[in-house]
Amino acid sequence: MAVEPIVGLVIRPMQDEDVPSVHELDTLSFSLPWTERSLSYEVNQNAGARTWVAEINEVNGNKIVSMLILWLILDEAHIATLAVHPDFRRRGIARKMMITALNAAFHEGARSSYLEVRATNQAALQMYKELGFKIVGRRSHYYHDNQEDALLLTLEELHLFKLEPGRVS
Repeated sequence: MAVEPIVGLVIRPMQDEDVPSVHELDTLSFSLPWTERSLSYEVNQNAGARTWVAEINEVNGNKIVSMLILWLILDEAHIATLAVHPDFRRRGIARKMMITALNAAFHEGARSSYLEVRATNQAALQMYKELGFKIVGRRSHYYHDNQEDALLLTLEELHLFKLEPGRVS
């Protein structure tokens, strides 16, 4: 079944006024969502945080459909969280968010990237592998909601990514 592409998707830095919408998105996406206070801290106070949102224009205004938080630590880009609204998944938005954030981090000096992902999240694992990430470890019982393991992934040689023309992903 073909999924309709996203037209007019804009990826931009997260702002403080985005926090309530981002929190709502995070709550829809995860059983352990970040608090609004934590999200606000990342946007306003964490000097190492790079926060991103993807939005589309709808009849009632712009709607945030994805968010990503990256921590830039020396020459490493750590993906802290990434979420896509359930109604907009499997359309390449997460991939575009990752590429945007990693390219920006590369321009700021990052040369490798790390992240944790639920061991059962096959869709995310597939995308990360396609971007060049490799599984380098397992964190047992990492997720407090169900004691699921996290897989630790790394991209040892971060590089600039290219997007295919006319393709969201």
